[in-house]
Amino acid sequence: MANPHNHSDTFLLGGELEVHRLGFGAMRITGVGIWGPPADGDEARRVLRRAVELGIDLIDTADSYGPNVSEELIAEALHPYPDGLVIATKGGQLRPGPDVWKPDGRPEHLRAVLEGSLQRLRLERIDLYQLHRPDPKVPLKESVGALAEWQREGLIRFIGLSNVSVEQLDEARAVAEIVTVQNRYNVSYRTSQPVLERCQELGIGFIPWQPIGAGDLGEAVERVAARHGATPAQVALAWLLQSSPVQLPIPGTSSVRHLEENVAATELQLDDDDMEALGA
Repeated sequence: MANPHNHSDTFLLGGELEVHRLGFGAMRITGVGIWGPPADGDEARRVLRRAVELGIDLIDTADSYGPNVSEELIAEALHPYPDGLVIATKGGQLRPGPDVWKPDGRPEHLRAVLEGSLQRLRLERIDLYQLHRPDPKVPLKESVGALAEWQREGLIRFIGLSNVSVEQLDEARAVAEIVTVQNRYNVSYRTSQPVLERCQELGIGFIPWQPIGAGDLGEAVERVAARHGATPAQVALAWLLQSSPVQLPIPGTSSVRHLEENVAATELQLDDDDMEALGA
């Protein structure tokens, strides 16, 4: 079985917390619409344990996944956590119902959900806590400033952002050290290219969400996959890993088989022709 340890690249979060560049996104271990428990809770727990067995040491979640369900499953499956496992979570999204997301960046809300995440994950400090989305009704510096305060308090080790522009990243950096940005980005969806480039310039980790993309990845991906005897999803992940040294893809799944396929992407070496065909 392929293993992220065989992929030479690791990344230092905040210059001190080393993780392998292929992580696991724990959104899909919940129910339909990212709502309620998964159809097969035992398989969800097996996926989490297998991810760690395969050498994955960055698991990304959020209080809004479920809500609460993803964090609870992570603790059930993996606590007490092995040394070196980084659990990243997020706050700042309300969930009124399935597939419904509403930003809430008020410091009082963020404090409540941070405390909830600490309790569910059975942690005294969260290694990477991310603002899930800027709230247009709350100045970004207020939301990030609150996280910086709790970082000083010792509840948060490092601060990340999600779903931000270059301007918002720079605004937040004036208030706190930002070690990661998590935006939607994949081989067929590159709207956040300027944010990726800014992260690369600053040495900030870039966590592409929906790293495999939805639906058809395009004929170029299919052709490269056929040439390597790989799946299109593996090609999409290998492209991310090879297109920038700050990329930290976190493919998610509720199936052990898909997890193992995704991890095998770390073994896939795309050549210059492949990268050109994919529009690197």
